[in-house]
Amino acid sequence: MTTIAIDTVTPKPAAAASRKLGLGLLTAVVIGSMLGSGVFSLPQNMAAGAAPLAIIIGWAISGVGILALAFVYQGLSMRKPALDAGPYAYAKAGFGPFIGFNSAWGYWLSAWIGNVSYAVVMFSALSYFFPPFGEGNTWQAIVGASVVLWLVHALILSGVRQAALVNLVTTIAKIAPLILFIVLAIVAFKVDVFTLDFTGTGNVELGSILDQVKSTMLVTLWVFIGIEGASVISARAERRSDIGIATMAGFLVALALYALISLLSLGILTQPELAALKNPSMAGVLEHLVGPWGAILVNITLVVSVLGAFLSWTLLAAEIPHAASRDGTMPRFFGAENKRGAPATSLWITNGLVQIFLIVALFANSTYTALFYIASTAILIPYVFSGAYAAKLAITGEAYRPGESRTRDLIAGLVATLYGAWLVYAAGPTYLFMAAMLYAPGIFIYVMARRERGEKSFTILEALIAVALVVAGLAAAYLIWNGSISPL
Repeated sequence: MTTIAIDTVTPKPAAAASRKLGLGLLTAVVIGSMLGSGVFSLPQNMAAGAAPLAIIIGWAISGVGILALAFVYQGLSMRKPALDAGPYAYAKAGFGPFIGFNSAWGYWLSAWIGNVSYAVVMFSALSYFFPPFGEGNTWQAIVGASVVLWLVHALILSGVRQAALVNLVTTIAKIAPLILFIVLAIVAFKVDVFTLDFTGTGNVELGSILDQVKSTMLVTLWVFIGIEGASVISARAERRSDIGIATMAGFLVALALYALISLLSLGILTQPELAALKNPSMAGVLEHLVGPWGAILVNITLVVSVLGAFLSWTLLAAEIPHAASRDGTMPRFFGAENKRGAPATSLWITNGLVQIFLIVALFANSTYTALFYIASTAILIPYVFSGAYAAKLAITGEAYRPGESRTRDLIAGLVATLYGAWLVYAAGPTYLFMAAMLYAPGIFIYVMARRERGEKSFTILEALIAVALVVAGLAAAYLIWNGSISPL
């Protein structure tokens, strides 16, 4: 399907080429979309439910799982160059249009709900300087977040490349203070503090090692969401090979920063002390080390970091339905572009939903943690099916030359799929029910898109999956209504 344009001007080849993104900008998109607010809350988020041993195990599991996922996106970007927009395109190619749609829908949900959480935590950080912003969900914070939302909206409408250049600047600006924190933490690290109750057995509230590891899983997933960023905007890459390089570079930088920040903090403050910190907890740790200016630095850096991540995720959130509309997975109206090549209609719809949920966050008193748990759960479907598609290609030999080794890709695909399944288990029923409630309305959008193309909506198996989603969504709504589970 041809992309619908808002105006009738067709960009010249030179102009289109000038909108392409090179390796540096692609890498910045990957790192910028991962390094958002989560890294600044890692000390408290990880220590809240786990002792040092379980945190080390959690990072090991997530490191292997996300590395496998990075290999999956690296391999698929080269073996299936015609499939743009990353996760949803792979799910559709491997498992049919309905699974592909749900991957696109889930990724989109995760992206814009994640942006709501970014807005909340951004103004929570600003409350260090302006107390009326509270936890980021007061009316003053919601007004401020709304202003930021529409300024970012205007920037992206001016052109995707311009927005990517701004993202590169903010990515560099937020990495430098993180490195400073790591250096100071290494100097101040105390082995006796780190090894005090190393397994957590002295704290009955933490539970078993397995329970502790499970408590870290959605936190570690949240901070790695964005690993697929270069694949999502692969249609805008100057060179196809840059997608895999950007993905691996982003993964290695993020893993090193995350593991060091969370583990070094446990050598400065004890697990109970870290668990009691207000987020962004990195501010509390640095304030303990160097005094009030440490907290000031972290809160300023957090605001810059979240602005960059907010920008990256607004790009990714708008790109998925825009790309999906071009092959009939989403309705045609999502495919409209403005004269600068920005996904205009998709952007307006996405940011309109962010605005609505910001208002909901005000009245529901929603917290950053609840929002990122929901966003993390929603993205599991695209991740699981990306891994499964890579494994399927390796098993069938499709897209491989005769005699070419498939072992690495098969292992990466299987590990990524199992990692996704483990995360579904670790998420627990509450957030899975909430995710189902958000997935269910997408069925109507899917049927609309299929009818536009004059195609049958469901196979028998797909119809059964759709019914199961609706039943789960209704069950979630009922459980929220009677107070069995909490909505945000």
